[in-house]
Amino acid sequence: LQVSPAITTSGELRFGTCLLNPPSGYALGDLELGKRFVADLLSGENVRIEGAAPWLADAQLPQDLQARLAIHVGHTARQADANELLIYPRNVLVALTAGSAHAIRAALHEANIAVQSLACLLADESDMANPTLREAALELGVPLRFKPRSGSVLELGRSAVSALLSEIALNDSLAIVVAAEPFDPLLIGRARGRLAVIGLGPGAAELMVPAVKAELARANDVLGYETYVRMAGPFRADQVLHCTDNREEMQRARHAFELAAQGRSVVVVSSGDPGVFAMAAAVLEALHESSDTHWHNVELEMLPGVSASLATAAQAGAPLGHDFCVMSLSDNLKPWSIIEKRLDLAAQADLALAFYNPISRSRPWQLGRALEIVAQHRTAETPVVLGRDIGRPGQTLRVTTLGQLTPDQVDMRTMVLIGSSTTCVFPRAGGGEWVYTPRWYGDKPGG
Repeated sequence: LQVSPAITTSGELRFGTCLLNPPSGYALGDLELGKRFVADLLSGENVRIEGAAPWLADAQLPQDLQARLAIHVGHTARQADANELLIYPRNVLVALTAGSAHAIRAALHEANIAVQSLACLLADESDMANPTLREAALELGVPLRFKPRSGSVLELGRSAVSALLSEIALNDSLAIVVAAEPFDPLLIGRARGRLAVIGLGPGAAELMVPAVKAELARANDVLGYETYVRMAGPFRADQVLHCTDNREEMQRARHAFELAAQGRSVVVVSSGDPGVFAMAAAVLEALHESSDTHWHNVELEMLPGVSASLATAAQAGAPLGHDFCVMSLSDNLKPWSIIEKRLDLAAQADLALAFYNPISRSRPWQLGRALEIVAQHRTAETPVVLGRDIGRPGQTLRVTTLGQLTPDQVDMRTMVLIGSSTTCVFPRAGGGEWVYTPRWYGDKPGG
């Protein structure tokens, strides 16, 4: 925004620094004690500084070596009193192979080191998938970083910090190293890579679930079919987009693991839901086929989205309100004979049907054959919903019947929903029709 911040507190105006907000790499001990401490300073008390506080060198503090008030900067654990402002440098690293947050706190207490000075946990790369270490880092509120370990856990800790102040090997599984000054934990080793396979929903931003939006915001790399990647934007300048053809699913999945294995946060984009004819299965298949331990150590998560079938059904009412079957009519990855068999059995079972990939230029005849099979078990009056580009600009929704439906009314971007024998249609007050399939079957329950 190119504006200057305003100094708003009395302490900042008086002393030219905010004592209660130390710079990155330092942590305030107690905010409430700190407020009383600053109030005493403002009332005319002098102060002495104990420890290294380079950011206070230019502050206009009334310093006196004999002052009653003291700003103490250090990593040693100590009980604060009303005359002290404790500030902890984040210069402590715990290297470990095992240990809970409780065990780490106990180790720091034994070493007389304040937990507030803990900057990060460091483990061997082979422990990336260790849930205990992950939970410990989350509970302690510090990053969990990884480096290859060739020697002891103490040697692992030593290798991460350039200027050591002290080191303590408590046992074979845990060691503490203290650096001469605060360090950036993000420069220590690397993070565990993360790969999230996300569903954007049908296209409208308001139909994208919050967890997916958060995942996109944290990503370093975004992979997917170009149309879907563009739907997922806007992106930051530092985010890398990897757009590929829609049929390059396995190559995309492998590329995603290669990036995530480097410690990057990676997102693979699908429209709708990633587990419905989309990238989740391809990603898991790539992992299943791989023996690369770096791939298997990646944190992998599937984040759901609103599928095209459910988005279309919601626009129409509730045509999938009872048991239903979701099928893709594409025979690119399965033989047409299997599709016919499944269609026949699902239609016999009186399931409502949802057709993905109903027709294309390379598959012009399959939808017509599918409708012939369904018509053997349904009446011509069976309601049909056609939803095209639902959730995107220019969406259309039309209700027709099985007898009136012809393949030329459908294209690849159309979702076809065919009702069961109990599916009903009635007029909407504002025009159009509601379509629903009752939750009951057979005799309608009383009430």
